[in-house]
Amino acid sequence: MSEAPDQELIERYLAGDADAFATLVRRHQALVYTLCLRVLGDREDAADAAQESLVIVARKLGTFRGDARFTTWLHRVTMNVCYDQLRAAKRRPAVRRLDPDLPETDLGPPVQDHADEVAGTRDAAAALAEVPEDFRVALVLADVQDLPYEEIAKVLDVPIGTVKSRVHRGRLALALAMGLEPQEPDAVRRTSEEER
Repeated sequence: MSEAPDQELIERYLAGDADAFATLVRRHQALVYTLCLRVLGDREDAADAAQESLVIVARKLGTFRGDARFTTWLHRVTMNVCYDQLRAAKRRPAVRRLDPDLPETDLGPPVQDHADEVAGTRDAAAALAEVPEDFRVALVLADVQDLPYEEIAKVLDVPIGTVKSRVHRGRLALALAMGLEPQEPDAVRRTSEEER
């Protein structure tokens, strides 16, 4: 027995079938979580954002018009939640003291800095967190989620040329963050065109 398409599950959920939404969640929760993780860079933040995204989808599924694929709409909802979390993170203090009565000098044992040992062994996820937000989002949608540029443009509500530019600049920023030499612009452009 093949599974029902997304549109059928949406119609069943809107008619009152809660199991239909549970099926949609099982089908798409990994995609939502992975997108959140790559954009936010933290497992707990990603889990929170994924859960919030699915709650919003449940609440607003009646507004889905079907002009685009359900997954495009789902990506857009998820990206909006991620953007909200990124904005909130900028407003939060970076460090909070757990016990304000603790003297400044009693912050625990010193932690050895291993930065020099791991230089040059940066993983892509850590480097991705250093890529500017707009470029990182476009890069994740293109290279991790493997969405075509046209769909990314719909998700981000920007022109396709902006998507191409952000993906290109994101790839260059990622290469620099990983300590690699970015390719010459012509070589990168050829690679991007060959991939699409």
